[in-house]
Amino acid sequence: MARTRTLKMITGAAAVVGALALSACGSGFSSPATSGSADAAGSGPISVLIGSSGEAETTAVKSAVADWSKTSGTEASVAVASDMVQQLSQGFASGKPADVFYVSTDQFSGFAANGSLEPYGDSLANKDDFYPGLAKAFNYDGKLYCAPKDFSTLSLVINTDKWAAAGLTDADVPTDWDGLASAAKKLTDGPTTGLAFSPEIARIGAFFPQAGGSFVSEDGKTATLNSPENVEALGFVKSLLTDGTAKYSSDLGAGWGGEAFGKGLSAMTIEGNWIGGALSKDFPDVKYRTVELPAGPQGKGTLQFTNCWGIAADSKNKPAAKKLVEQLTSTQSQIGFAKAFGVMPSVQSAAAEFKSEFPAQAASLAGAEYAQTLPSQPGAADVIKDLNAKLATLKTSDPKTILDAVQTEMTAVLAK
Repeated sequence: MARTRTLKMITGAAAVVGALALSACGSGFSSPATSGSADAAGSGPISVLIGSSGEAETTAVKSAVADWSKTSGTEASVAVASDMVQQLSQGFASGKPADVFYVSTDQFSGFAANGSLEPYGDSLANKDDFYPGLAKAFNYDGKLYCAPKDFSTLSLVINTDKWAAAGLTDADVPTDWDGLASAAKKLTDGPTTGLAFSPEIARIGAFFPQAGGSFVSEDGKTATLNSPENVEALGFVKSLLTDGTAKYSSDLGAGWGGEAFGKGLSAMTIEGNWIGGALSKDFPDVKYRTVELPAGPQGKGTLQFTNCWGIAADSKNKPAAKKLVEQLTSTQSQIGFAKAFGVMPSVQSAAAEFKSEFPAQAASLAGAEYAQTLPSQPGAADVIKDLNAKLATLKTSDPKTILDAVQTEMTAVLAK
């Protein structure tokens, strides 16, 4: 998946599955917490700014907000951003931002650092219900600034017809790197490559934690990009590219891994659960299954992508804004969103119902227990961009040389 497509999908967290009505959004709210600045007195209408993946998401959010507005008695409206970062920045600069809005991980720390965001997360009644990894993604200076709204993880997607044609069975589903390499080799046949994925760290980076690596240290203060574990992981990816059992989607003439997979150019791909909507829309005849990514030398690993519900520090009605967020992140509302546009709930209390409703996505949800998030410190996005450029030549380059270069860049970013 190209980087631009990745960001678009992350904004909505998933591709469109269908525009279903959110009949479950009319329940009450959790009682507001008694501490935290978001509980300061305020009044007036609430404005919500979202970056939507399509009509289904827009309809679902508008329906949920309208339902809350009717129940609470607080006027609320929803607008869809054409350029979320630009519109948020302009709103913050003018002192008249939207009250509630989507915030991506790559923008979060910058907005938190410059005082644009209200750090309300620790006062939420459902604070402890969020998956720990998601909550960690939106912690800054020891505070949970905003509530994760939903998320997705990377999994291995398998074309079941090609799998059967290659003589493979359930027993061959890869559970480790050797199994992945073996399956990719057996599935590589004529115009079909065994495995394809986008040439970016947002896919390849899933191999890092499988080898025991990371992007930054646990406390987020030290770059760890050129660790021996990451060098090993990148070396494994290079070996698949070198022997031709794996290829970048761009080398197959596809815009992202899902397109290569849908066109039959690859028998497997590494993608997020948004691929389901894309395949049903563009390649409805493709039969597939989704499994957890194979474990590496140090165990399971994947990447996760998420947004949070930000509240503006300049909001004139923070109490109502927080109550709205509590409703939007409730178990009931998140299951409604999952049915409407295919996202995975950010709260653990919704897991059982989600897996019952969407058994095909069980592998994606399982990744929440061990997923890592791409670095989100101010300036990290530029490092990621440079790393993606370097990964384009991985097949003919030295993994350590690539990682040494971006290690220096990330170290400089974190020093700031």
